[in-house]
Amino acid sequence: MSSRGTPESSRAFKDAVYDHFARITKALASPVRLEIVDVLAQGERSVDALAHEVGQSLANTSQHLKTLKEARIVEARRDGVRVHYRLTDPQVVELWRSVRTLGERQLAEIDRTVTAYLGDPAGFESITAAALLARLELGDAVVIDVRPEEEYRAGHIPGARSIPVGQLAARLAELPVDATVVAYCRGPYCVMSYDALALLKAHGRHGLRLADGLPDWRAAGHAVDVVPDRA
Repeated sequence: MSSRGTPESSRAFKDAVYDHFARITKALASPVRLEIVDVLAQGERSVDALAHEVGQSLANTSQHLKTLKEARIVEARRDGVRVHYRLTDPQVVELWRSVRTLGERQLAEIDRTVTAYLGDPAGFESITAAALLARLELGDAVVIDVRPEEEYRAGHIPGARSIPVGQLAARLAELPVDATVVAYCRGPYCVMSYDALALLKAHGRHGLRLADGLPDWRAAGHAVDVVPDRA
C-alpha cells in the first residue's frame, strides 16, 4: 500500500524538494561566488583568470568553483593543463539579475555603498539600451567596450570597439574628438565604465555610460557579436 498522501510522507516529500532548491541558494550565499557568477556571465574564464578577477588565491577560487559546480551552477572544461569554467544555463544569469534587482529595491545599504565609493552616481551620465540603439541608428555615438579583451571576444554590442579601461588613456586618439562616447562594461556595479567616464571628462571629452552591462543587453534580446576563436 502506498504511503503517498499521509502527513508523514507529504512532509518528507516537501523537505526533500526544498532541500534540493536550497542547494542553489546555499551555493550563492557568498559574495565571492556571486562575483564569480557575475564574471562568468561575461563568458568562459580559466581558474587563474577568475582568481585574479575576484582577488582570491587559486586554492580559494577552486574551492568556490567546486561549491558552484556541485550545485550545477557552473561546469568545467579542460584545455591541456588549464581548466575553464562557464555557467551551465542562461537562467543562472537571470537568477543573478533578479537577486540584484531585489537587493536594489529592498536594501538601502546598496545605494549608500555605491555613493560612498563613487560619490553621487548622478554625476556620471548614463544612457538606456533603448536610447543607445536610437543613437546607433543615427550614427550619433561611438561605443567602447572597456572590459578585458577576452570578454569582448566572448560577446559585445555590434560595432563596439574594444578598448579596455587600462588602455583608454593611451588610445584616446582613436576616438573622434567631437563624438559622444558611450562606455559599457559588465553591469551597473562594474566600476570600469565609471573610470572610463572620469578619464574622458578629465580630457575634455563627452562620455556616457550604458546603464546596464552586456549580460543585460543580451537578456533584453538585443544583438550580440562574437569574435571567433583564433586558430
